[in-house]
Amino acid sequence: MAKRKLTPVVAVAGFLFFVFLYSTHKARDTWRGLPEHLVLSEQFRGNSSDGQVEDPDFANWNPRPNFIPGSPMPPAHNYSTTLVIAKVKDDDIKWMEEHLPKDIELSIWVADDPKAPLHPPKNKGHEVMVYLSWIIDNYDHLPDIAIFLHAHQHAWHNDDLLGRDASQMLQRLNRARIWREGYINMRCSWVPGCPEWMHPGETERDSNKQEQSYLAKSWSELFPFDSVPDVLAQPCSAQFALSRERILAKPHAQYIWYREWLFSTKLSDHLSGRIWEYVWQFVFTGHNIFCPEEQVCFCDQYGSCFGGDQEYKDFRQVKQQLHDRENDLRSWENKAKAITEAQKEGKLEEADQMERPEWGMDEEFKREIERLRPIVEKLEKEAVERGEDPRKRAKELGRKWKEGDGF
Repeated sequence: MAKRKLTPVVAVAGFLFFVFLYSTHKARDTWRGLPEHLVLSEQFRGNSSDGQVEDPDFANWNPRPNFIPGSPMPPAHNYSTTLVIAKVKDDDIKWMEEHLPKDIELSIWVADDPKAPLHPPKNKGHEVMVYLSWIIDNYDHLPDIAIFLHAHQHAWHNDDLLGRDASQMLQRLNRARIWREGYINMRCSWVPGCPEWMHPGETERDSNKQEQSYLAKSWSELFPFDSVPDVLAQPCSAQFALSRERILAKPHAQYIWYREWLFSTKLSDHLSGRIWEYVWQFVFTGHNIFCPEEQVCFCDQYGSCFGGDQEYKDFRQVKQQLHDRENDLRSWENKAKAITEAQKEGKLEEADQMERPEWGMDEEFKREIERLRPIVEKLEKEAVERGEDPRKRAKELGRKWKEGDGF
């Protein structure tokens, strides 16, 4: 079938026609039985007596969220919570059995196994297809909190302050913050992603941001009534949590629209998934830049409170010094190892040409690491202890608190 260029009015009208048809079905397991690619109708007849095409209600078709952060539930409230996991067959998720809080319900989706109890309609877009499918299928019976996470326990994009450990993230996560804010990124550290990261106007390819040159076109398809922003930014890497209120702030049909874009786009699995990494914050907050202060995020979200902005900056400085010395020692040892191995293999001339680590600097690096590590560990421990006190946590965040309040 030849592809035709649809005008915005006709394209949107066709979409609304699809929504009308869809709304007649009661089942929320929406993707089963639907064709892999939905064809938007080229014509849509309005309700006018003369049968003329009527313009859709553009203002309400793709509403930008206008979410006002709410108040937390009473301190004793047990937030019903579902953890949505996007995985492939080879991912090991045994860690969840050992470390997952008992009151969290698991929803494990296997992207590359159509025989799995939960699987998306197509293995495309990395975790995006899974996340959208879960929202679509559960829109009418949402928990208080939904957490969207990758399957790995340890990953570079998990915060180092939490040991890069997803189990720590889940155990220490403050669900009252999710309810208050509506949308949170599970990562607090800005780099990579903030304060500016993606520039949709750039057309020159960037090997570190392969998706950047495709953002403008993708944006115009996903959000046709919103101007393409100059900057898109939030901490990486597509792991976040939502309140029920925030999900319901958008109509069910809108999530179907987003997933249909994923079905239809010619972008690869990799690129279509990367596009959404810096789009989620706009979908749920209406802001193209979403970069909460690191100190506030760590304190309110995970209970690591350093006493204030300057105290947090001082901690990060010491932590960076420790990180730098550890890298220096690692580099020194790698150089020495390469020379030793070359000599053992009889490659004496090659060994002579290698860069030699400065004699004795390894011991200097070790001494500095031994000095810095206890300082960092002490500050981290004190931050956790401070965060266990709801009064101190509220004070650091500038939030009003009274006796009996929780976090």
